Amino acid sequence: MALVNVTINGVPVQAENGALLIEVARQNGIEIPAFCYYEGMSLQAACRMCLVEVEKAPKLMAGCTLPVAEGMVVRTESEPVVKARKTTLEFLLSNHPLDCPVCDKGGECELQDMTFKYGVGESRFTEVKQHVPEKQWSPVVFYDAPRCILCYRCVRVCNEGMGVGALGISYRGVNAEIIPSHGDHLECDECGSCIDICPVGSLTSGIYRYKTRPWEMEHVGTVCTHCSNGCKTTLGVRNNEIVRGNNRDKSGINGEFLCVKGRYAFDFTQHPERLQTPLVRNEAGELEPASWSRALKLVAEKFKALAGPEFGVIGSTRTTNEENYLLQKFARTALGTYSIDHHRTGDVVTLIDALSGKTGQLAAIEDLYTSKAVLVVASDLAQQHPLLAGKIRANFRHHKAAVYAVTPGPVREDKIARKSIRIAEADSLAGVEQLRELLAKETELVIVFGDAVQGDKVRQLVAFGESLGIPVKYIALVDYANSRGALDMGLLPGLAPGYHAAAPGRSLQQMLDDSSLAALWVVGANPLKGGRKLAASGAFVVVQDLFLTETAQRADVVLPAASAYEKNGTVTNVCGQVQRLKKGVETVGAKTDLAIIGLLARGMGVDLGKVDADAVFAEIAASVPGYNQLPMPVILTGGAAQTHPVNGGVPASLVPGLIASARDTLFTTGSLTRYSKILNEVLEKPGALYR
Repeated sequence: MALVNVTINGVPVQAENGALLIEVARQNGIEIPAFCYYEGMSLQAACRMCLVEVEKAPKLMAGCTLPVAEGMVVRTESEPVVKARKTTLEFLLSNHPLDCPVCDKGGECELQDMTFKYGVGESRFTEVKQHVPEKQWSPVVFYDAPRCILCYRCVRVCNEGMGVGALGISYRGVNAEIIPSHGDHLECDECGSCIDICPVGSLTSGIYRYKTRPWEMEHVGTVCTHCSNGCKTTLGVRNNEIVRGNNRDKSGINGEFLCVKGRYAFDFTQHPERLQTPLVRNEAGELEPASWSRALKLVAEKFKALAGPEFGVIGSTRTTNEENYLLQKFARTALGTYSIDHHRTGDVVTLIDALSGKTGQLAAIEDLYTSKAVLVVASDLAQQHPLLAGKIRANFRHHKAAVYAVTPGPVREDKIARKSIRIAEADSLAGVEQLRELLAKETELVIVFGDAVQGDKVRQLVAFGESLGIPVKYIALVDYANSRGALDMGLLPGLAPGYHAAAPGRSLQQMLDDSSLAALWVVGANPLKGGRKLAASGAFVVVQDLFLTETAQRADVVLPAASAYEKNGTVTNVCGQVQRLKKGVETVGAKTDLAIIGLLARGMGVDLGKVDADAVFAEIAASVPGYNQLPMPVILTGGAAQTHPVNGGVPASLVPGLIASARDTLFTTGSLTRYSKILNEVLEKPGALYR
């Protein structure tokens, strides 16, 4: 990397030859303002706000497109530069409505900031301002053309960042405005990236608009409760209500990327059907409200009486690592059962077994952005794993990565793929084999595969990767926010935390089919969804959940639980990266699953030690392989740290089966979807895979 010497505002700096001046300045604490420039996107040079004075140049230069060179001398705040910026702002404000007091961007508006900084106090324009009515493009996106400064950020983020291309520009001159590709409405991912990237108040959120101001909210950084990608979302909380979600500070593994669920689908926390008091089935067979003390006493007594091998426990893919660990510990030690399972959506277990004796072959999210080549097998990433898809698109834009896709139908990766193969999911490995010659020419590769590749097919895929003679990393896709954590924490029949052998027990389906089951404890799951039945008609059933789901309706006792946005703890994403959940709001009457487990243990006279998130995680770190060397300062400050699972074989006879993805889309996520008003309003709901 060749370095050049540059002087900016009299300060000598060194920079990579050819780097953009605007980035070099920012890296050295010098601001060059810009509206159209956005890191990671194509260069536009449209707003002219970034003009700078370069010694020996005949005119002011645009800093966003100017590469630095040896000996360059730059002034970013000289008198000609300031005058040019004032003039630029005067033009931008010529038709801009001065409605800052009611604009949702107030306090976060870049145009407002620049006007304040450069003091454009009056205008020479006497013409009447051009005005057109505000438009609603979708339930979540509003567009006010007079506020628009035509920076094209929204167009670029939709086309380049999301791969959708739902926005463009129409007309010319003073009449120019952004329009959807479908004329008067959006047909897209409804992700809201266009709103967050807008530097002014032209694009606003149908969920947040006219509700509050940025300084009136508490901003809580936590992890999205929906898919397994583990995006960080910053919740804007006011009066114990979540009113906004974004990640504008670009912290977390996702930067500021969020899909429709991470940005908008938080409203289930305030749903009117939310459970806020325990329910106990009375003698008439109906569920009736009960006090927490009565419900917990009844459950503790029943659990104590029914403890043993005929007891079944079904855990969740959305409860925290701490809750999952304590649940399996309580089940195996206090309840005397090894029948513990959860809805498994990807074969991580077999992948770990197939990689026994090897290190560094489980990919992290960032590997999808840096790897020279990526192979997607049997998954519609844009619909099922939007962050992973976004990382691959960014890798292609910035590094020209080679992308390959083996899927049963069209996927967004086709647009950038070096080669795509259409083949039935059952024949995915045959499709992969067709790419052998091309893949062997790559220098490195990340293979991402869905639930169609499980059991022996995972071993065959790993063997294929090894036969290429290049470094290969793997990602076994799973569906939900803590699907990977549920596996790591031992919510499996026959496997303890860290994938060590444990006494065998029933799988989830075997529990449902076993007519001799005496009791079933369901924590944060809905196994009876879709018409499935519980064969043990006389079993005592306890359900902990947010809503009265199909499974909760069958329960003898229902305990209202807190959501992921209402608790502290950790979760582990699809790539094994651990992140911290932080409590944003609370629902009156609901308790965290961790607290409920602790109260039941106390009622049964069982000592589980100190029951709080920090204490349980300390036990996890001390006893679960892969979690004992995590850099806690990184996690505690909002970062992500990848686990290193046991580097030994998983007992082959105990590798779980019954793996099936729920085939969720951008607009569906298990039971939570039906309780999100926003997800049910968007036009694309429920969406479809491979389209």
